[in-house]
Amino acid sequence: MLQIHNSLTRRKDPFQPIEPGKVRMYVCGMTVYDYCHLGHARVMVVFDVVYRYLRALGYEVTYIRNITDIDDKIIRRAAEAGEPMQALTERFIRAMHEDSDALGILPPTDEPRATAHMDEILAMIGTLIEKGLAYVAENGDIYYAVARFPGYGKLSGKDPQDLRAGARVEVDEAKRDPLDFALWKSAKPGEPAWDSPWGLGRPGWHIECSAMSTCALGNHFDIHGGGADLQFPHHENEIAQSEGATGEPFVNVWMHNGFVRVNEEKMSKSLGNFFTVREILQRFRPEEVRYFILTSQYRSPLNYDDEHLEQARAALTRLYTALRGVPDIAAGAVDASVAEPFVERFHAAMDDDFNTPEALAVLFDLVREVNRLRADDPVAAAGPAAVLRRLGGILGILQEDPELYLRGRADDGGMSDAQIESLIQARIAARAAKDWAEADRLRKLLTEAGIGLEDGPSGTAWRRGA
Repeated sequence: MLQIHNSLTRRKDPFQPIEPGKVRMYVCGMTVYDYCHLGHARVMVVFDVVYRYLRALGYEVTYIRNITDIDDKIIRRAAEAGEPMQALTERFIRAMHEDSDALGILPPTDEPRATAHMDEILAMIGTLIEKGLAYVAENGDIYYAVARFPGYGKLSGKDPQDLRAGARVEVDEAKRDPLDFALWKSAKPGEPAWDSPWGLGRPGWHIECSAMSTCALGNHFDIHGGGADLQFPHHENEIAQSEGATGEPFVNVWMHNGFVRVNEEKMSKSLGNFFTVREILQRFRPEEVRYFILTSQYRSPLNYDDEHLEQARAALTRLYTALRGVPDIAAGAVDASVAEPFVERFHAAMDDDFNTPEALAVLFDLVREVNRLRADDPVAAAGPAAVLRRLGGILGILQEDPELYLRGRADDGGMSDAQIESLIQARIAARAAKDWAEADRLRKLLTEAGIGLEDGPSGTAWRRGA
């Protein structure tokens, strides 16, 4: 049975959906004021794998990943860029989709935007005011009254009294309690604003997710995910808002992926070690980045450096090499019984809180079996190779044509496919003429150009990145 570490209970629990056979999952998406960075990529890949595996288990999954398109940072960035806020958010939403497509992220079931759910946001704020859980402050802002919600701190484990002792209140805030947080911000000159029963204004960040998630999935749903940095205060505040408004439990299972570090330091712009997905993809292929992310269990820290990306490249080369030259036959059309123990081990790894490093290790054990069989008969290897592809697909890897993947793309100034093929044919001719010196010279020429050769009974195969 699938077990998931629940941040709310602080333990691994067997997963039981609220409605048998169906899973409703919400993941906090991007605030769209800049390009996706590696931390965003990790969230997208982690929950894409969760989505894929739940579907592989036979669940009907409704997966909601929101877009925050109104926020203080967005307003500041639009003002700095001298462009309308909507133009800026549309530009970065397109860029986010380009990056997620490159990384092989499946589209979620729906991708709601905060600005399209203003009615739901206002309705939830109104309910909280009616219940005495929110108040209109003297400055026109509306705050959530944290002291009125007895369960505050249950997700993060933080004690409200300790939080109050260390809280800092800005001079222009009209809070009754340092822990209270904004649900609605009254309009300021030059900022976008919407009509409300309390005057022109815009929503606070936390209320957006409460309104969008309950609108899409109902008051009580199965899984809520996001980065560890969101556990407090964002997700803690979501619980207070949602449960305060509906009177029902909000989410059964909370999942949080670990932080991304760069060369063992926290990734930040101030340290100069901040990388966007686009910058990384200039040097590494998307599947290499995805594989690298999967080499750490999702709750663990992920350390980015070039060496780890190079290791991911070498690992994928080994996996694709095992598939090269093996007939691509559907798993059900050939005898794949030899792969059944590997399938069981793969599922055991994934059932253990989505343990992708262990699942990847199983794939490499299966590769050894494919190589053992293909040495005598490539057709006999077709069954386990098809299983290797299917299991890889659950992780979002190994779906390309092995030959095309291994040949890769010619870098600027590198050899073209035609040039490589020409040199290989010249080498074949030299070997046929027993001109070993010329054959060795041609092989060295290709090796120095980063081209690896594999001589076999059916001819010479090649790949870039040797």
